[in-house]
Amino acid sequence: MTTITHARVLRIAAPIVLSNATIPLLGAVDTAVIGQIGQAAPMGAVGLGAVILTTLYWIFGFLRMSTSGLAAQAHGAGDLPERAAVLLRALMIGGSAGLILVLLQWPLTEAAFKVAPASDAVEGYARSYLGIRIWGAPATIMLYALTGWLIALERTRLVLILQLWQNGLNVALNLWFVLGLHWGVPGVATATLIAEWSGLALGLWLTRDAFGPVLAAAWARVFQAAPLRAMFTASRDIMGRSVMLQLSFTSFVFLGAWFGDVTLAANQVLLQFLELTAYALDGIAFAAETLVGQAVGARALAEARRAGMISMQWGFAGAVLLAGIFALTGPAIISLMTTAPDVQAEARQFLPWLIAAPVIGIASWIYDGIFIGALMTREMLRAMLISVVVYIVALALLVPTLGNHGLWASLMILNITRALTLRRAMPALERRIAA
Repeated sequence: MTTITHARVLRIAAPIVLSNATIPLLGAVDTAVIGQIGQAAPMGAVGLGAVILTTLYWIFGFLRMSTSGLAAQAHGAGDLPERAAVLLRALMIGGSAGLILVLLQWPLTEAAFKVAPASDAVEGYARSYLGIRIWGAPATIMLYALTGWLIALERTRLVLILQLWQNGLNVALNLWFVLGLHWGVPGVATATLIAEWSGLALGLWLTRDAFGPVLAAAWARVFQAAPLRAMFTASRDIMGRSVMLQLSFTSFVFLGAWFGDVTLAANQVLLQFLELTAYALDGIAFAAETLVGQAVGARALAEARRAGMISMQWGFAGAVLLAGIFALTGPAIISLMTTAPDVQAEARQFLPWLIAAPVIGIASWIYDGIFIGALMTREMLRAMLISVVVYIVALALLVPTLGNHGLWASLMILNITRALTLRRAMPALERRIAA
Protein backbone atom coordinates (compact mmCIF):
# COMPACT_ATOMS: atom_id res chain seq x y z
CA MET A 1 0.00 0.00 0.00
CA THR A 2 1.77 3.16 -1.19
CA THR A 3 1.49 6.44 0.68
CA ILE A 4 -1.75 8.37 0.25
CA THR A 5 -1.19 12.04 -0.51
CA HIS A 6 -3.27 15.06 -1.43
CA ALA A 7 -1.87 14.88 -4.98
CA ARG A 8 -2.92 11.24 -5.29
CA VAL A 9 -6.48 12.02 -4.23
CA LEU A 10 -6.67 14.85 -6.77
CA ARG A 11 -5.24 12.66 -9.54
CA ILE A 12 -8.13 10.27 -9.01
CA ALA A 13 -10.80 12.94 -8.57
CA ALA A 14 -10.00 15.45 -11.34
CA PRO A 15 -10.67 13.18 -14.35
CA ILE A 16 -13.99 12.09 -12.83
CA VAL A 17 -15.07 15.72 -12.46
CA LEU A 18 -14.15 16.40 -16.10
CA SER A 19 -15.86 13.18 -17.20
CA ASN A 20 -19.05 14.11 -15.37
CA ALA A 21 -19.07 17.52 -17.05
CA THR A 22 -19.67 15.83 -20.42
CA ILE A 23 -22.87 14.10 -19.27
CA PRO A 24 -25.28 17.09 -19.24
CA LEU A 25 -23.61 18.37 -22.42
CA LEU A 26 -24.65 15.23 -24.28
CA GLY A 27 -28.29 15.66 -23.23
CA ALA A 28 -28.22 19.28 -24.35
CA VAL A 29 -26.86 18.30 -27.77
CA ASP A 30 -29.51 15.58 -28.17
CA THR A 31 -32.23 18.13 -27.42
CA ALA A 32 -30.75 20.80 -29.66
CA VAL A 33 -30.25 18.44 -32.62
CA ILE A 34 -33.72 16.92 -32.52
CA GLY A 35 -35.11 20.42 -31.94
CA GLN A 36 -33.96 21.38 -35.43
CA ILE A 37 -36.81 19.28 -36.82
CA GLY A 38 -39.11 22.05 -35.62
CA GLN A 39 -41.74 19.82 -34.00
CA ALA A 40 -42.58 19.29 -30.34
CA ALA A 41 -43.42 15.57 -30.54
CA PRO A 42 -39.93 14.31 -31.52
CA MET A 43 -38.33 16.35 -28.72
CA GLY A 44 -40.79 15.02 -26.17
CA ALA A 45 -40.29 11.46 -27.43
CA VAL A 46 -36.50 11.57 -27.10
CA GLY A 47 -36.78 13.05 -23.62
CA LEU A 48 -39.37 10.50 -22.50
CA GLY A 49 -37.50 7.56 -24.01
CA ALA A 50 -34.23 8.65 -22.41
CA VAL A 51 -35.90 8.93 -18.99
CA ILE A 52 -37.43 5.43 -19.31
CA LEU A 53 -34.07 3.86 -20.19
CA THR A 54 -32.18 5.86 -17.56
CA THR A 55 -34.62 4.60 -14.93
CA LEU A 56 -34.16 0.99 -16.06
CA TYR A 57 -30.38 1.28 -16.16
CA TRP A 58 -30.29 3.05 -12.80
CA ILE A 59 -31.47 -0.18 -11.17
CA PHE A 60 -28.13 -1.73 -12.11
CA GLY A 61 -26.01 1.15 -10.85
CA PHE A 62 -25.01 -1.07 -7.92
CA LEU A 63 -22.72 -2.93 -10.33
CA ARG A 64 -20.29 -0.03 -10.59
CA MET A 65 -20.07 0.41 -6.83
CA SER A 66 -19.76 -3.25 -5.86
CA THR A 67 -17.20 -3.84 -8.62
CA SER A 68 -15.18 -0.84 -7.45
CA GLY A 69 -15.12 -1.94 -3.80
CA LEU A 70 -14.28 -5.58 -4.53
CA ALA A 71 -11.61 -4.77 -7.14
CA ALA A 72 -9.98 -2.11 -4.93
CA GLN A 73 -9.66 -4.58 -2.06
CA ALA A 74 -8.21 -7.27 -4.32
CA HIS A 75 -5.79 -4.70 -5.76
CA GLY A 76 -4.74 -3.57 -2.29
CA ALA A 77 -4.14 -7.19 -1.28
CA GLY A 78 -2.00 -7.74 -4.39
CA ASP A 79 -4.31 -10.55 -5.55
CA LEU A 80 -4.18 -10.06 -9.33
CA PRO A 81 -6.23 -13.17 -10.29
CA GLU A 82 -9.05 -12.12 -7.94
CA ARG A 83 -8.84 -8.57 -9.24
CA ALA A 84 -9.45 -9.88 -12.76
CA ALA A 85 -12.11 -12.34 -11.55
CA VAL A 86 -14.09 -9.44 -10.05
CA LEU A 87 -14.28 -7.83 -13.49
CA LEU A 88 -15.24 -11.10 -15.21
CA ARG A 89 -18.08 -11.70 -12.73
CA ALA A 90 -19.34 -8.15 -13.11
CA LEU A 91 -19.24 -8.33 -16.90
CA MET A 92 -21.22 -11.58 -16.86
CA ILE A 93 -23.81 -10.05 -14.54
CA GLY A 94 -24.02 -6.87 -16.64
CA GLY A 95 -24.31 -8.74 -19.93
CA SER A 96 -26.98 -11.06 -18.55
CA ALA A 97 -28.97 -8.15 -17.11
CA GLY A 98 -28.81 -6.33 -20.44
CA LEU A 99 -30.02 -9.38 -22.34
CA ILE A 100 -32.93 -9.75 -19.94
CA LEU A 101 -33.94 -6.14 -20.64
CA VAL A 102 -33.77 -6.81 -24.38
CA LEU A 103 -35.94 -9.92 -24.03
CA LEU A 104 -38.45 -8.09 -21.82
CA GLN A 105 -38.55 -4.93 -23.91
CA TRP A 106 -42.22 -5.26 -24.92
CA PRO A 107 -43.73 -5.61 -21.40
CA LEU A 108 -41.32 -3.01 -20.03
CA THR A 109 -42.28 -0.52 -22.73
CA GLU A 110 -45.99 -1.16 -22.19
CA ALA A 111 -45.59 -0.68 -18.43
CA ALA A 112 -43.64 2.54 -18.95
CA PHE A 113 -46.38 4.08 -21.08
CA LYS A 114 -48.99 3.05 -18.52
CA VAL A 115 -47.07 4.95 -15.85
CA ALA A 116 -46.22 7.92 -18.12
CA PRO A 117 -48.92 8.19 -20.80
CA ALA A 118 -48.19 10.50 -23.73
CA SER A 119 -49.93 11.71 -26.86
CA ASP A 120 -50.16 9.33 -29.79
CA ALA A 121 -47.49 11.23 -31.69
CA VAL A 122 -45.01 11.29 -28.79
CA GLU A 123 -45.67 7.65 -27.93
CA GLY A 124 -45.13 6.58 -31.53
CA TYR A 125 -41.77 8.35 -31.76
CA ALA A 126 -40.78 7.12 -28.28
CA ARG A 127 -41.53 3.50 -29.18
CA SER A 128 -39.27 3.85 -32.22
CA TYR A 129 -36.53 5.36 -30.05
CA LEU A 130 -36.80 2.64 -27.38
CA GLY A 131 -36.97 -0.15 -29.97
CA ILE A 132 -33.53 0.86 -31.21
CA ARG A 133 -31.80 1.92 -28.02
CA ILE A 134 -32.81 -1.10 -25.93
CA TRP A 135 -30.30 -3.17 -27.92
CA GLY A 136 -27.57 -1.19 -26.22
CA ALA A 137 -28.63 -2.38 -22.75
CA PRO A 138 -25.93 -5.10 -22.42
CA ALA A 139 -23.21 -2.64 -23.44
CA THR A 140 -24.41 0.11 -21.10
CA ILE A 141 -24.67 -2.12 -18.03
CA MET A 142 -21.35 -3.85 -18.74
CA LEU A 143 -19.78 -0.39 -18.95
CA TYR A 144 -20.80 0.15 -15.31
CA ALA A 145 -18.58 -2.80 -14.41
CA LEU A 146 -15.66 -1.58 -16.53
CA THR A 147 -15.89 1.92 -15.06
CA GLY A 148 -15.97 0.62 -11.48
CA TRP A 149 -12.93 -1.56 -12.15
CA LEU A 150 -10.91 1.29 -13.66
CA ILE A 151 -11.80 3.57 -10.73
CA ALA A 152 -10.70 0.88 -8.26
CA LEU A 153 -7.27 0.78 -9.90
CA GLU A 154 -6.95 4.60 -9.89
CA ARG A 155 -7.19 4.69 -13.69
CA THR A 156 -9.64 7.55 -13.78
CA ARG A 157 -7.86 9.18 -16.73
CA LEU A 158 -8.94 6.15 -18.74
CA VAL A 159 -12.51 6.69 -17.49
CA LEU A 160 -12.28 10.23 -18.85
CA ILE A 161 -10.95 8.97 -22.20
CA LEU A 162 -13.77 6.43 -22.36
CA GLN A 163 -16.41 9.06 -21.60
CA LEU A 164 -14.99 11.56 -24.08
CA TRP A 165 -14.86 8.94 -26.82
CA GLN A 166 -18.37 7.66 -26.24
CA ASN A 167 -20.01 11.08 -25.88
CA GLY A 168 -17.96 12.64 -28.67
CA LEU A 169 -18.91 9.85 -31.09
CA ASN A 170 -22.53 10.16 -30.00
CA VAL A 171 -22.57 13.89 -30.75
CA ALA A 172 -20.87 13.46 -34.14
CA LEU A 173 -23.24 10.69 -35.23
CA ASN A 174 -26.23 12.70 -33.97
CA LEU A 175 -25.29 15.60 -36.19
CA TRP A 176 -24.72 13.32 -39.18
CA PHE A 177 -27.78 11.11 -38.82
CA VAL A 178 -30.29 13.83 -37.89
CA LEU A 179 -29.06 16.96 -39.67
CA GLY A 180 -27.23 15.28 -42.54
CA LEU A 181 -29.27 12.16 -43.31
CA HIS A 182 -32.57 13.46 -41.81
CA TRP A 183 -33.27 10.24 -39.92
CA GLY A 184 -35.05 12.11 -37.11
CA VAL A 185 -35.72 10.27 -33.85
CA PRO A 186 -34.33 6.92 -35.13
CA GLY A 187 -31.13 8.80 -35.97
CA VAL A 188 -30.70 9.98 -32.36
CA ALA A 189 -31.34 6.45 -31.07
CA THR A 190 -28.98 4.84 -33.58
CA ALA A 191 -26.20 7.30 -32.74
CA THR A 192 -26.46 6.46 -29.06
CA LEU A 193 -26.63 2.72 -29.76
CA ILE A 194 -23.43 2.79 -31.82
CA ALA A 195 -21.71 4.96 -29.18
CA GLU A 196 -22.66 2.52 -26.42
CA TRP A 197 -21.25 -0.54 -28.16
CA SER A 198 -18.13 1.31 -29.28
CA GLY A 199 -17.68 2.46 -25.68
CA LEU A 200 -17.86 -1.15 -24.51
CA ALA A 201 -15.25 -2.18 -27.09
CA LEU A 202 -12.92 0.61 -25.98
CA GLY A 203 -13.56 -0.20 -22.31
CA LEU A 204 -12.61 -3.85 -22.84
CA TRP A 205 -9.40 -2.75 -24.54
CA LEU A 206 -8.57 -0.33 -21.70
CA THR A 207 -9.00 -3.17 -19.17
CA ARG A 208 -7.09 -5.69 -21.28
CA ASP A 209 -4.63 -6.56 -18.52
CA ALA A 210 -7.51 -8.41 -16.83
CA PHE A 211 -7.55 -10.74 -19.83
CA GLY A 212 -3.79 -11.33 -20.07
CA PRO A 213 -1.58 -13.88 -18.27
CA VAL A 214 -3.87 -13.95 -15.19
CA LEU A 215 -6.95 -14.91 -17.21
CA ALA A 216 -6.73 -18.65 -16.61
CA ALA A 217 -6.29 -18.23 -12.85
CA ALA A 218 -9.04 -15.60 -12.75
CA TRP A 219 -11.50 -17.76 -14.69
CA ALA A 220 -10.93 -20.62 -12.24
CA ARG A 221 -12.20 -18.32 -9.46
CA VAL A 222 -15.15 -16.73 -11.23
CA PHE A 223 -17.74 -19.20 -9.93
CA GLN A 224 -16.30 -19.71 -6.43
CA ALA A 225 -19.06 -19.49 -3.86
CA ALA A 226 -17.52 -17.04 -1.37
CA PRO A 227 -16.64 -14.24 -3.86
CA LEU A 228 -19.99 -14.64 -5.62
CA ARG A 229 -21.75 -14.37 -2.27
CA ALA A 230 -19.73 -11.24 -1.41
CA MET A 231 -20.69 -9.60 -4.71
CA PHE A 232 -24.34 -10.56 -4.30
CA THR A 233 -24.49 -9.25 -0.72
CA ALA A 234 -22.80 -5.96 -1.59
CA SER A 235 -24.99 -5.48 -4.66
CA ARG A 236 -28.18 -6.26 -2.74
CA ASP A 237 -27.37 -3.82 0.07
CA ILE A 238 -26.30 -1.04 -2.31
CA MET A 239 -29.44 -1.48 -4.39
CA GLY A 240 -31.63 -1.29 -1.28
CA ARG A 241 -29.82 1.83 -0.11
CA SER A 242 -30.10 3.44 -3.56
CA VAL A 243 -33.82 2.67 -3.87
CA MET A 244 -34.51 4.35 -0.52
CA LEU A 245 -32.45 7.38 -1.51
CA GLN A 246 -34.23 7.67 -4.87
CA LEU A 247 -37.64 7.34 -3.22
CA SER A 248 -36.70 10.16 -0.86
CA PHE A 249 -35.90 12.48 -3.78
CA THR A 250 -39.04 11.35 -5.62
CA SER A 251 -41.17 12.13 -2.58
CA PHE A 252 -39.54 15.56 -2.41
CA VAL A 253 -40.67 16.31 -5.98
CA PHE A 254 -44.19 14.98 -5.39
CA LEU A 255 -44.63 16.90 -2.14
CA GLY A 256 -43.43 20.06 -3.85
CA ALA A 257 -46.39 19.76 -6.20
CA TRP A 258 -48.71 20.39 -3.23
CA PHE A 259 -47.59 24.01 -3.16
CA GLY A 260 -48.65 24.74 -6.74
CA ASP A 261 -47.15 24.80 -10.20
CA VAL A 262 -44.88 27.76 -9.55
CA THR A 263 -43.23 26.18 -6.50
CA LEU A 264 -42.96 22.84 -8.27
CA ALA A 265 -41.19 24.52 -11.18
CA ALA A 266 -38.91 26.50 -8.85
CA ASN A 267 -37.93 23.34 -6.98
CA GLN A 268 -37.12 21.65 -10.28
CA VAL A 269 -34.82 24.54 -11.21
CA LEU A 270 -33.10 24.39 -7.82
CA LEU A 271 -32.63 20.62 -8.00
CA GLN A 272 -30.31 21.27 -10.93
CA PHE A 273 -27.96 22.95 -8.43
CA LEU A 274 -27.91 19.68 -6.47
CA GLU A 275 -27.20 17.74 -9.65
CA LEU A 276 -24.32 20.07 -10.44
CA THR A 277 -22.99 19.57 -6.91
CA ALA A 278 -23.07 15.81 -7.34
CA TYR A 279 -21.23 15.99 -10.67
CA ALA A 280 -18.58 18.30 -9.21
CA LEU A 281 -17.92 16.41 -5.96
CA ASP A 282 -18.37 12.80 -7.13
CA GLY A 283 -14.67 12.62 -7.97
CA ILE A 284 -13.64 13.15 -4.33
CA ALA A 285 -16.07 10.45 -3.17
CA PHE A 286 -14.67 8.09 -5.81
CA ALA A 287 -11.14 8.79 -4.55
CA ALA A 288 -12.21 7.83 -1.03
CA GLU A 289 -13.87 4.71 -2.42
CA THR A 290 -10.73 3.64 -4.27
CA LEU A 291 -8.11 4.39 -1.64
CA VAL A 292 -10.07 3.08 1.34
CA GLY A 293 -10.83 -0.11 -0.61
CA GLN A 294 -7.15 -0.62 -1.37
CA ALA A 295 -6.23 0.06 2.26
CA VAL A 296 -8.77 -2.51 3.43
CA GLY A 297 -7.28 -5.09 1.07
CA ALA A 298 -3.78 -4.29 2.34
CA ARG A 299 -4.96 -4.25 5.99
CA ALA A 300 -3.46 -0.75 6.28
CA LEU A 301 -5.55 1.01 8.91
CA ALA A 302 -3.40 4.16 9.03
CA GLU A 303 -3.67 4.60 5.26
CA ALA A 304 -7.44 4.03 5.35
CA ARG A 305 -7.76 6.78 7.96
CA ARG A 306 -5.54 9.07 5.91
CA ALA A 307 -7.55 8.39 2.74
CA GLY A 308 -10.76 9.30 4.53
CA MET A 309 -9.28 12.40 6.13
CA ILE A 310 -7.75 13.83 2.93
CA SER A 311 -10.89 13.06 0.91
CA MET A 312 -13.04 14.77 3.52
CA GLN A 313 -10.76 17.84 3.52
CA TRP A 314 -10.91 18.23 -0.27
CA GLY A 315 -14.62 17.47 -0.23
CA PHE A 316 -15.31 20.31 2.20
CA ALA A 317 -13.03 22.65 0.23
CA GLY A 318 -14.96 21.86 -2.95
CA ALA A 319 -18.29 22.23 -1.13
CA VAL A 320 -17.36 25.67 0.23
CA LEU A 321 -16.21 26.74 -3.24
CA LEU A 322 -19.52 25.61 -4.78
CA ALA A 323 -21.49 27.35 -2.03
CA GLY A 324 -19.64 30.58 -2.84
CA ILE A 325 -20.30 30.18 -6.57
CA PHE A 326 -23.99 29.55 -5.94
CA ALA A 327 -24.20 32.59 -3.65
CA LEU A 328 -22.61 34.86 -6.25
CA THR A 329 -24.14 33.48 -9.44
CA GLY A 330 -27.27 31.67 -8.26
CA PRO A 331 -29.76 34.40 -9.26
CA ALA A 332 -28.17 34.68 -12.72
CA ILE A 333 -28.23 30.90 -13.18
CA ILE A 334 -31.92 30.85 -12.26
CA SER A 335 -32.61 33.54 -14.85
CA LEU A 336 -30.85 31.47 -17.50
CA MET A 337 -32.83 28.35 -16.62
CA THR A 338 -36.28 29.93 -16.72
CA THR A 339 -37.75 33.09 -18.20
CA ALA A 340 -40.95 32.96 -16.11
CA PRO A 341 -40.79 35.88 -13.62
CA ASP A 342 -42.91 34.13 -10.98
CA VAL A 343 -40.75 30.99 -11.09
CA GLN A 344 -37.57 33.09 -10.93
CA ALA A 345 -38.85 34.93 -7.84
CA GLU A 346 -39.91 31.71 -6.16
CA ALA A 347 -36.58 29.97 -6.88
CA ARG A 348 -34.58 32.91 -5.52
CA GLN A 349 -36.60 32.74 -2.31
CA PHE A 350 -35.34 29.21 -1.64
CA LEU A 351 -31.85 29.64 -3.10
CA PRO A 352 -30.21 29.89 0.39
CA TRP A 353 -30.98 26.20 0.90
CA LEU A 354 -28.97 25.37 -2.23
CA ILE A 355 -26.10 27.58 -1.11
CA ALA A 356 -25.96 25.57 2.11
CA ALA A 357 -26.59 22.18 0.46
CA PRO A 358 -23.01 21.36 -0.67
CA VAL A 359 -21.56 22.04 2.79
CA ILE A 360 -24.37 20.16 4.53
CA GLY A 361 -24.27 17.17 2.19
CA ILE A 362 -20.57 16.64 1.53
CA ALA A 363 -19.86 14.51 4.62
CA SER A 364 -22.57 12.01 3.70
CA TRP A 365 -21.22 11.71 0.14
CA ILE A 366 -17.62 11.14 1.28
CA TYR A 367 -18.75 8.61 3.89
CA ASP A 368 -20.63 6.79 1.15
CA GLY A 369 -17.35 6.47 -0.75
CA ILE A 370 -15.50 5.27 2.34
CA PHE A 371 -18.08 2.58 3.14
CA ILE A 372 -18.36 1.41 -0.48
CA GLY A 373 -14.58 1.00 -0.59
CA ALA A 374 -14.66 -0.96 2.65
CA LEU A 375 -17.68 -2.98 1.39
CA MET A 376 -19.49 -2.19 4.64
CA THR A 377 -22.71 -2.21 2.66
CA ARG A 378 -24.93 -3.56 5.44
CA GLU A 379 -23.99 -0.54 7.54
CA MET A 380 -24.83 1.73 4.59
CA LEU A 381 -28.23 0.12 4.23
CA ARG A 382 -28.94 0.43 7.95
CA ALA A 383 -27.80 4.06 8.00
CA MET A 384 -30.04 4.91 5.05
CA LEU A 385 -33.04 3.23 6.68
CA ILE A 386 -32.57 5.31 9.84
CA SER A 387 -32.05 8.46 7.77
CA VAL A 388 -35.23 7.90 5.78
CA VAL A 389 -37.24 7.42 8.97
CA VAL A 390 -35.83 10.70 10.35
CA TYR A 391 -36.60 12.36 6.98
CA ILE A 392 -40.24 11.22 7.15
CA VAL A 393 -40.58 12.54 10.69
CA ALA A 394 -39.05 15.86 9.61
CA LEU A 395 -41.51 16.09 6.71
CA ALA A 396 -44.43 15.44 9.04
CA LEU A 397 -43.30 18.11 11.51
CA LEU A 398 -41.88 20.82 9.25
CA VAL A 399 -43.88 20.83 6.01
CA PRO A 400 -47.29 21.62 7.58
CA THR A 401 -45.84 24.64 9.42
CA LEU A 402 -43.05 25.87 7.14
CA GLY A 403 -44.35 24.82 3.72
CA ASN A 404 -41.68 24.54 1.03
CA HIS A 405 -39.01 25.77 3.45
CA GLY A 406 -39.90 22.78 5.61
CA LEU A 407 -39.54 20.52 2.58
CA TRP A 408 -36.02 21.79 1.85
CA ALA A 409 -35.11 21.64 5.55
CA SER A 410 -36.20 17.98 5.63
CA LEU A 411 -33.94 17.19 2.67
CA MET A 412 -30.99 18.78 4.48
CA ILE A 413 -31.85 16.77 7.60
CA LEU A 414 -31.78 13.59 5.49
CA ASN A 415 -28.17 14.28 4.46
CA ILE A 416 -27.11 15.29 7.96
CA THR A 417 -28.56 12.07 9.37
CA ARG A 418 -26.84 10.01 6.68
CA ALA A 419 -23.50 11.52 7.70
CA LEU A 420 -24.09 11.05 11.43
CA THR A 421 -25.23 7.43 11.15
CA LEU A 422 -22.27 6.49 8.94
CA ARG A 423 -19.86 8.35 11.22
CA ARG A 424 -21.22 6.31 14.11
CA ALA A 425 -20.35 3.12 12.20
CA MET A 426 -16.71 4.16 11.58
CA PRO A 427 -15.30 2.25 14.60
CA ALA A 428 -16.77 -0.98 13.15
CA LEU A 429 -15.12 -0.21 9.81
CA GLU A 430 -11.75 0.34 11.49
CA ARG A 431 -12.08 -2.89 13.48
CA ARG A 432 -12.69 -4.75 10.23
CA ILE A 433 -9.50 -3.36 8.71
CA ALA A 434 -7.44 -4.12 11.81
CA ALA A 435 -8.81 -7.68 12.20
